Amino acid sequence: MINKREIHSNNQVDTFAEALATARQMQQNWLTYGVDFVNIYVEDIEGDWLETWGHDEILGNFQLDTIKEFLVSNDNIAVKVRESLKERSLFDFAVNLEESWRTSEVDERLSVVKNLLAGGDIIDTDDIRLVDLANSLLVKLEDIL
Repeated sequence: MINKREIHSNNQVDTFAEALATARQMQQNWLTYGVDFVNIYVEDIEGDWLETWGHDEILGNFQLDTIKEFLVSNDNIAVKVRESLKERSLFDFAVNLEESWRTSEVDERLSVVKNLLAGGDIIDTDDIRLVDLANSLLVKLEDIL
């Protein structure tokens, strides 16, 4: 037991030492080259990497793709969701829905979906239509995801 703990501790110390050495080297490069030190660490400095930051997460996301496909389908619930959204962006709704699906607890999902459907408007908790649509959407998402 003690040997395992010492080995694990040594691995952590080694990992920390490597990270510290890398940070020191980066700081030294900054002092030596000024702001041009970024050229050492960023491959495509002149490209559009800043503008497209995070797009990989959106574009290669299976859950988001599934949600988008569902929302544009002829499914009865999808049609009602689109009617509820009116002029709001279906893509933005899908992104927010997927993010909330990943991050929120199961117990919170109903209120999150109701808020998304309401579009930030003040939610009337007695609006049975909105609650039913949110419940139906949650059941459908559980089936397809």
